[in-house]
Amino acid sequence: GFELSASFAASMLLRLAVAAALFVSAEGLLGSVARATAPAAACSRADLAMRVFDWKTRGSEAPALEGLDLGSLSKSPGSAHRAARKGRGISAGQGATCGFGTRGQKSRSGHSTRPGFEGGQIPLYRRLPKFVGRPTGPGHTKTEYEIIKVSALNQLDDGAEVDYAALLAARAVSKSKRKLNKVVGAADKLTVKNLKVRAHAFTSSARAEIEALGGSCIELSPTTGEPVAA
Repeated sequence: GFELSASFAASMLLRLAVAAALFVSAEGLLGSVARATAPAAACSRADLAMRVFDWKTRGSEAPALEGLDLGSLSKSPGSAHRAARKGRGISAGQGATCGFGTRGQKSRSGHSTRPGFEGGQIPLYRRLPKFVGRPTGPGHTKTEYEIIKVSALNQLDDGAEVDYAALLAARAVSKSKRKLNKVVGAADKLTVKNLKVRAHAFTSSARAEIEALGGSCIELSPTTGEPVAA
């Protein structure tokens, strides 16, 4: 009977301990849920745990994190270092060779290699495909014109229709390999009136000078050679 009562008492104590542990864990869970559901407006400056830099050890006040935006950003103290003074003695760490090594092409003064150099292999600008009629040069980015000065138009009669062939026949211009023509201003002013000038481009001064004397400027298409609709 004594052994039975002892075992019963031990089982009861074990049950009480388990119940107490369950009660404590439930209370902690309910407390964490209550804190998580608290309104976000209750957080204060002390609750913000973002520390970008250790400001206090450098004698500066930390920025107000509540109003921090792109307009109020500033450099952290100690983050900007002055440029290293090279070639000022070996004790500075960049004295004798300034970090460029002792010998070799990359240790010499000036630029070591030219732009586009790839160590001797075929560079990119030579590996790209080539196109007929599109040379690797000014033809890619610049439109080249044969220049016609307005003073050359003075060799034609009043009211004439002027193009490059007419100027070439009158020996006002010389033969050119360029297919596009552009009329530009000149020191000698235009004196012939009522001209109809046909060209691929006109400068503003040349157009104003031709139209001031009653003439007209007919702009041609660079591909078809036909007049471009205004």
